[in-house]
Formats: sequence, structure tokens, C-alpha cells
Amino acid sequence: MILFQFGKDDSQNVEIQKYGDPITPPYEIPYHTDIMEALDGIDLDGARRVAGNGFYYLIGDIARLHSSVISYARDFMISKGFTYCVPPFMIRSNVVTGVMSFEEMDAMMYKIEGEDLYLIGTSEHSMIGKFKDQLLAKDKLPYNMTSYSPCFRKEKGAHGIEERGVYRIHQFEKQEMIVVCEPEDSYNWYDKLWSYTVELFRSLDIPVRTLECCSGDLADLKAKSCDVEAWSPRQQKYFEVGSCSNLTDAQARRLGIRIKSEKGNYYAHTLNNTVVAPPRMLIAFLENHYQEDGSITIPEVLWPYMGGTKILKPKKIIK
Repeated sequence: MILFQFGKDDSQNVEIQKYGDPITPPYEIPYHTDIMEALDGIDLDGARRVAGNGFYYLIGDIARLHSSVISYARDFMISKGFTYCVPPFMIRSNVVTGVMSFEEMDAMMYKIEGEDLYLIGTSEHSMIGKFKDQLLAKDKLPYNMTSYSPCFRKEKGAHGIEERGVYRIHQFEKQEMIVVCEPEDSYNWYDKLWSYTVELFRSLDIPVRTLECCSGDLADLKAKSCDVEAWSPRQQKYFEVGSCSNLTDAQARRLGIRIKSEKGNYYAHTLNNTVVAPPRMLIAFLENHYQEDGSITIPEVLWPYMGGTKILKPKKIIK
């Protein structure tokens, strides 16, 4: 039986399960930008001069770690049978209104002046849009794809942009996964998708939990959603690093994504989930691998992507 959590807002979301033991080291964990700065790995002041708040320069080992996590996530999803794709980073308005609610659109999307184009807030938008107005053959289903893209968001609303840090920003990169499938298969896929994110984070030795989103915290088109949250040793709490959603036929109806059948055509179901989204994920990574001497240990799965580097050593003392 598929269970749904009812509630008025995100305060009534419910923890489903924890994976891994939360770390509480006997020494202080610095703020994530302090860790990055000690490694000569970030320049927020330079980015602010160039683009304003909500942007960053990642440099040296931190930039390489960022790219390594993305590359590892790509290969991880390919190993799960997903097809890798690099999608368009801009989409037309009739795709935007097909994949998201109007409230989300206003809060997130950047419009290209003078053109019918928007910068994507997540590659899920262009990946689902790929199937717009398509009549899909049953024997080709499911379409399970993993995509890389930069993402651009206004972050308009109550949360706003951080003055210092990379948790909530205007620009970031992400590895995403989407599925277009038969209606009867969508809830099985939903459970698979969020479990892949949990598996990836645990392979990086980061404790996580899944949090069921209640009805009051669901966006207009979502039928069921959960967040994957990573443990923050500094804050002694979990924070969101990814979100998995089953939109059933809501996007398919708006975009005209149907499945061909001898008994009549019908709408497909669509799902999406974050594989990993640095630099937010780097916050969890750095905090959970921070050592008392200021160094950062690198999990074995990332060694090939880091050129064999197993530890990052600070270049300066955190004040």
C-alpha cells in the first residue's frame, strides 16, 4: 500500500529512516567557507565583485573535488542502467509551464530578455521536456536518464541568498535522474530513485536520512515527494541535499506525453530525483571528512577522480 503523509507545511514532514551513524567529533567543525578558504579553495569576494551575492569561484583542490563528485555521480548512475545525457540549458516557456507550477516559475526562473527562453533551474525541466508531444512505444519504456547541467535560480522568497556561503546560491551544478514510465511502475521507480541517492552518499561516508514531505509541503504537480538530508556535524542536525518526486501524470498531461496502446493512448508518469548537487553537497562532504588538523580525507571511491589524492591539507590556519 502506498502511504501519504498529510500535514499543513514542512514542519510536519516525517523522518522515514536514517542511514549511517551521525558523527560528533571531539573537536570543533568550522563553517564550510572557512574550511574552503583554509584550502585556498574559494573566492566569494571576487565573485561578488563580478556578479554579486549568490555566486562563487571554486579553486584548486575544492574545484577538483567538486568536479570529481559530479563525475563519480555520473558513473554511479550509468552503473545503475541510466543513460547519460547533457541537455539544453535553456528552455521555452511552453516547457517551463509544463514541468512546474506557476508559483515555482516566478520564484526560480531567469528569463532571457527578448527571447522565448528561460535558464533552467534544474536539468529535470529540459529532460522531461524532451518528451513533449511524443507518443511513446510501450516496448521502449521506461526511459531512465541521468543528466548533468549547471542550474540557475533566483531564490526569490523567504529563504533569500546567503551573504557568506554556498548553501543557497544563484548558480550551481547538479547530476539529476529522471524516469518516464508506465503508470503502474511509477511508485516502484520512486523507491528506487531515492534509494540511489542514499546509496551514493553512504558510499562517500556521509550519514543521511530520508524525510517524507507532507501534503502541505508538496508543490502543485507532485503526488509524492521525499527529501534526502545529510548530517551536519557542525550544526548537529540534518539538512537537505536532494529531493525525489513522483509527479504521476501531471507533467505528462501538460506536455502531452502519452503511451501508444492498442486499447487507446494514455498518459505516462514522470519522476525526478537529485543524484548530487554540489556545492551544497560539498558542505556535508567537508564537515563529515574534516580532521582535527584541518585536513580533509577523501573516500576511496573518489581516489581515481582525484588523481589518487587521498587527503587535502590546509594551506593556512583558520582564524
